[in-house]
Amino acid sequence: MITPLLDPTIIMATSSLIAVVIIAAALLRGWQGWLDLKRQELDRALPRPAADEGSGIGTARIELADLKERIRKLEAIASGVEL
Repeated sequence: MITPLLDPTIIMATSSLIAVVIIAAALLRGWQGWLDLKRQELDRALPRPAADEGSGIGTARIELADLKERIRKLEAIASGVEL
């Protein structure tokens, strides 16, 4: 006589459920690892300004003035004026 706990259907269902849980956990761990890898790639690709560089506004103003000067020179070249 087969007891209800040793029924082949229950054993198959339980083992299938355990397999699905293990596979889901492995996939979740892999997904988290992939996200960490992408975060590291972004951190390496995007330079972050150092906190001791000074004012970010001052740096932006200098860069803006430099760009304006370049534009002025390019416009002069385009119109044929010598600087």
